[in-house]
Amino acid sequence: MGTMKERYSAVCSELQLPTNPYILQVLQDADGQTGEVVLKLTGDSRLPPVQKLTDDDVLALSRTLRNDASVKALDLRYNNITDEGAKHLAALLQENVSLRSLSLMANDIKADGAIAIAKCLHLNTTLKTLRMTGNKLGFRGTMHLATMLQMNSTLEELDISDCDLVTQSVIGYAIVLSSNNCIRAIDLSRPLLFSHQEETTVHLAQMLKVNEGLQELHLGKHGMTDSGVERLCEALRANVTLRYLDLRCNRIARDGARCLAELLGQNSAIEILDLSCNRIEDEGAAHLAEAISLRNGSLRALSVPSNSIGALGLVSLAKAMEVSSSLSHIYIWGNKLEEPACVAFASLIKSGRLREEHTDVSPYEVDGRVHLAEVSHGLRRHYYWTPSRGQQCDMACNSSLALIGTPEGETPLLY
Repeated sequence: MGTMKERYSAVCSELQLPTNPYILQVLQDADGQTGEVVLKLTGDSRLPPVQKLTDDDVLALSRTLRNDASVKALDLRYNNITDEGAKHLAALLQENVSLRSLSLMANDIKADGAIAIAKCLHLNTTLKTLRMTGNKLGFRGTMHLATMLQMNSTLEELDISDCDLVTQSVIGYAIVLSSNNCIRAIDLSRPLLFSHQEETTVHLAQMLKVNEGLQELHLGKHGMTDSGVERLCEALRANVTLRYLDLRCNRIARDGARCLAELLGQNSAIEILDLSCNRIEDEGAAHLAEAISLRNGSLRALSVPSNSIGALGLVSLAKAMEVSSSLSHIYIWGNKLEEPACVAFASLIKSGRLREEHTDVSPYEVDGRVHLAEVSHGLRRHYYWTPSRGQQCDMACNSSLALIGTPEGETPLLY
């Protein structure tokens, strides 16, 4: 059969298409690998710049890989792939029985491309991870993917954030997930919701009462209020599987934080809670701190940047971490980092209770006063199922299983 590079060149010649030097180089590098291969053909900013993939490039690549058993993951984010290219990839998924992970994040795929991929996944029994983030799939495209979940029992991780989901789309996914227990992680962030009645949150709460498979749920930018959080928490009291709850960039205030604290205090299964860019303030932080210090033994990562928390709330979180047996990661940048808070977190880091790579601040002194600087660590916002910004993100076929300071013998967290 020859090497992948040789097969690709032959396919391009047969189709009378020019070869893409970027693809040639990546395939040449992959030909030297042993074991499972991850092909990263991302078109994001590079130095030197790369030739982004077009639909014709995807056609040639799909033909090259259709009988390939070594490639397990294909990362095509930030390219110029449209519906036509998505249809070529759908054909690949029908023929290739080895591909487990596909990322099409931030291309130009719309409804027709999503429909083609959804239809081929009705029968596919291999693909476990699909990322469509940032493609404007609209109501038709997102609903066909939801319908696919009624038939597909293999897919475990689905990212359709920023895909122009509307209210009925989100409700559709909530209904499907009430009976699909195969999906372990789903991202429904940044939908287009124009109602203030929080109908989507009500349906998602009802789903969480009965779903027994979902372990990771991203609901960023849903316009969720304290009332919506209360409905979620009521449902999660009966849920023993969800471990990662992402509620960043909503309208959650102190009462919502109180509901979450009460949930954590009832031995909830939640291990990672992301409340970044809400408005829980000191009182909300104090509620969370009380739950962490007095009752909760499962929470291991808490993210509260940009929540208008002052010294009182931040110091209470630092004190809670001192006595917590589980909390190992905490992120606080973007709040009111007054001197008492700076001293408290500097002490945590200096004592070794909080490792520098497990937070987003780093202490320094000027004229005898302690300050905190921002560092790049944090719960990832665009690369899901991975532990921190500081680690390299590869589309490995088991990308959902990543460690976040997991002691030997314990179960890893999902990201």
